[in-house]
Amino acid sequence: MPRAGLTEDRVVVEAERIADEVGLRRFTLAGLADRLGVRQPSLYKHITGMDGLQRSIAIRAKRELAEVLGRATVGRARADAVRALCRAYRSWALAHPGRYAATVRAPEAADAEDLEAASAASEVVFGVLEGFGLSGDDAVDATRAIRAALHGFHVLETGAGFGLPRDVERSFDRLVDGLVAAIEGHVFDGGSS
Repeated sequence: MPRAGLTEDRVVVEAERIADEVGLRRFTLAGLADRLGVRQPSLYKHITGMDGLQRSIAIRAKRELAEVLGRATVGRARADAVRALCRAYRSWALAHPGRYAATVRAPEAADAEDLEAASAASEVVFGVLEGFGLSGDDAVDATRAIRAALHGFHVLETGAGFGLPRDVERSFDRLVDGLVAAIEGHVFDGGSS
């Protein structure tokens, strides 16, 4: 019989907290069981194992990130929307490092729930890029560039990769300005106007 008050949702929420505290790679089921005050085998009444738990964390994180990006861009257009999106992405990733790491995980081709969650953030970005007249493959290219730039910045920032004596905020703002300039300069649509 499952422990009173212990549900799949409670297990996943606590797993998210631990992942944010110690990192997704250092997260263990033993640590989760200890935090919840149960023996590790008791977790299997609520989850299918580490892979299933990480899938649940990833799906929830992808949905949350999409919601954050959507809220940040509501009522904004073009450069203002890109800047708001980038700031929201970075803030959320810094506040939720374990969950952010889970968002990088690509969904399995047959996993409709994870595919839907993964596409939610992309749809927000596509909506922003429509304001620049980008769609189809051009929007995919621009979305990949934005994600790669933001992810790379995050990995370097959180991994102590920025050792130069310069303001990181200024560097981030300039990165975003570069993305905006590339999008506004029609880099992603073959240079057409």
